[in-house]
Amino acid sequence: MTETDYESLATDLLSRTEKAIDTIVSLSVDTGITFTISDIVQRVEDGLPEGYPESSTGTRTRRDVVAEMARELLSDESHDE
Repeated sequence: MTETDYESLATDLLSRTEKAIDTIVSLSVDTGITFTISDIVQRVEDGLPEGYPESSTGTRTRRDVVAEMARELLSDESHDE
């Protein structure tokens, strides 16, 4: 059994979340269709390779972590404008 490198995992999930936000926001602008945080989370989940570590910590799942990242990234972007 190998030990999970949680720092690398967090960095990877953050990168995947940023890319998912870029894709979904672009689609939203192009189509006028609104999106939710769960759409971003699902985009990240759909892009994960088979066997990707769950990375749950206590009661927080990977989906919870990605949702939190997405909220923070979107909040930061709205403050920049």
